[in-house]
Amino acid sequence: MKKILVTGAYGLVGTDLVLALRKKCKKNEIVTLSHSTIHNQFDVISEKGDVRDEKNLEKIIKKHHIGTVYHLAGLLSVASEKSPNLAWEINLGSLKKVLDLAVKYKLKVFWPSSIAAFGPTTKKNNTPQHTVLEPTTMYGVNKVAGELLCQYYFIKYQVDVRSLRYPGLIGYKTPPGDGTTEYSVHIFYGAISDNKYTCFLKKDTRLPMMYIDDAINGTIKLMGASSERISIRTSYNFGAINFSPEELVEQIKKLSPGFKCDYKPDQRQKIADSWPKSIDDSQARRDWGWSHQYDLKKMTKIMFNGLKLKISNK
Repeated sequence: MKKILVTGAYGLVGTDLVLALRKKCKKNEIVTLSHSTIHNQFDVISEKGDVRDEKNLEKIIKKHHIGTVYHLAGLLSVASEKSPNLAWEINLGSLKKVLDLAVKYKLKVFWPSSIAAFGPTTKKNNTPQHTVLEPTTMYGVNKVAGELLCQYYFIKYQVDVRSLRYPGLIGYKTPPGDGTTEYSVHIFYGAISDNKYTCFLKKDTRLPMMYIDDAINGTIKLMGASSERISIRTSYNFGAINFSPEELVEQIKKLSPGFKCDYKPDQRQKIADSWPKSIDDSQARRDWGWSHQYDLKKMTKIMFNGLKLKISNK
């Protein structure tokens, strides 16, 4: 029985993905890879290692008879700007290693791209699938190069590699990171702990966003689709909702009366300004039946109540 390897398994996407896969697979059919201490919170097979270490990756693939890799390990937008060389090594270098091993061991691969692949010259509203990709951040450069690398390995070596351009993702099961869209998670911590928050983006900064359950369901649905239905081998546009900080604040106020939010834009504003406001994901909906389930109101309620319960149980 071929097993599934998930790198970056303890991040925002990885945590929810492993939990979702755990419902579909036996615990000995999933292998997680972490660069830090192994928590083994999922009751699956856990390995420790650096995704840049190709020998260790190959050892894990051979040891556990891996057939599918969800390669989620990476640095987000802000961390990539702080450490561009490290971002290149992790975000792109490790992808190249995974793809090389996919050729050798006939692996099926998922790799996440991002709306960061777009740039200031891209059409902002209803951004099309095929458009200008001229990002001005290292994270975005990594994503564009990664998309082209994935397509190259599909054309050259017939690697079944699939990808989604994730929008800003919102979930509560893991602590928020330092991504540009992470304000949408930090804001709930502020609302629950102090009923106030200082946002690092302007109040009217509209960005494509998505609740984590939609992202996980879409990812699994893409990987389950027959190869004939996959027409995009760079990365699919992947959309759900879009909103601004002030619109999210209004929803939070309905659950937490008196909630106050002020705005002090920092260096992340420039990154946000280079990204689209909304996404045309009709290709994904047409090819493999993508559809989202969570709107802003539903997402806000689940986030607020879920995080409040999580904090109270600590």
